[in-house]
Amino acid sequence: MKAFVFPGQGSQTLGMGSEILKENPEYKIYLKKANDTLEYDLESIIFGDDLEKLTLTQNAQPALLTIGYIYHRYLIEKKEILPDVVAGHSLGEWTALVASGVLNFEDAVRLVHLRGLYMSQACPPGQGTMAAILGMNPEKIKDLLRGFENVVPANFNSSVQTVISGETKEVLEAMTFLKENGAKKVVQLKVSGPFHSPLISNAAEKLQIEVDKVEFKTPSIPIVQNVTAKYENDPNIIKENIIKQITSPVRWVDSVINMNNNGVDKFIEAGPGKVLTGLIKRIVKGVELINI
Repeated sequence: MKAFVFPGQGSQTLGMGSEILKENPEYKIYLKKANDTLEYDLESIIFGDDLEKLTLTQNAQPALLTIGYIYHRYLIEKKEILPDVVAGHSLGEWTALVASGVLNFEDAVRLVHLRGLYMSQACPPGQGTMAAILGMNPEKIKDLLRGFENVVPANFNSSVQTVISGETKEVLEAMTFLKENGAKKVVQLKVSGPFHSPLISNAAEKLQIEVDKVEFKTPSIPIVQNVTAKYENDPNIIKENIIKQITSPVRWVDSVINMNNNGVDKFIEAGPGKVLTGLIKRIVKGVELINI
């Protein structure tokens, strides 16, 4: 069985998707749809020379969704590879929602643009941050963080990589504490806020209003969501989970294990970079990993 997995924010690069678009210019229709929906030129940002502009959360999120969806269409239509299940890491879950037919492309592009905007506005600049903790068991990290009121696990990426999120001063203190207690490496991430933490609950509240205006359909392809790490089929549950995801941890390890336990032995990363391929390699053994 095959899974398409879609990367999240951080995987964006200038010119991403250019090789597929050069060989298959018909897929530029999705760039035009994104431009028309957002009422600004997202295409020129993706294929421009200003990485800082592309990295802005409100640009990076619709850009990654658009290019990820183009990869999805390419795999299905040109390579004739059909997924048995889809999943995405954080922002990538929105691409999975489009791929599974839960959302239409235009609604998703508009919503992730707003998601990025609300997330960047939810916490004043400098007051929140994230850090990757390497070489430490996730359960030990959770235990050691009990003394930090405003720091939470944000991404369970693999058995040796967990991302924490929270108030900047406390995250920096937690980084030192975790290093002193056995973490092999701690790295503060270059992000604009404390994503996947309660500190940006305001973003979830704002996005909820917009999401409630949009129809979520029953998925035509099974989807595994970040919040529960389970196969979800109920559009109402899917909608609830996509909002909870903003302030809840990404349970990527459990999601991959669940897919593997349900027969997935081939994971295809549909998007720029090789982040998810690298993580899955550390989570499950004996599976085929393909990066487009």
